[in-house]
Amino acid sequence: MQQGSCLCTRVSYQFKSMGDIVHCHCQTCRKAHGSAFSSVASVNDTDFILEGSENLNRFESSPGKFRYFCRDCGSQIYAKREGTSHIILRLGTLNTIPCAKEKSHIWLSQKAPWYKLHSKIKEHEGF
Repeated sequence: MQQGSCLCTRVSYQFKSMGDIVHCHCQTCRKAHGSAFSSVASVNDTDFILEGSENLNRFESSPGKFRYFCRDCGSQIYAKREGTSHIILRLGTLNTIPCAKEKSHIWLSQKAPWYKLHSKIKEHEGF
């Protein structure tokens, strides 16, 4: 079982499996996370068990996409697009070793100009 939490631990979660790991370099992810990119993976809604949901706030960062974060410490936990059956888990909040492999870097067309890629996985200019 995979487990994770926010920085202050008021929000925690667990799940059994997740999709491949993707590193997103879009401007929205960079700004939201204050970093060069965001590492994410999909988790089916039915597999995601969330505790402390009363401590979450959300922000609609683009039409139909909501980012959920701890209202106390600010850690982004996941994102959710309307009409989907999965969440986009923010892997920086994992407390366990991911049970998936790295798949790709996406939105390199918006990559931070000061960051140089050092990996051997697929690279894409957009999604």
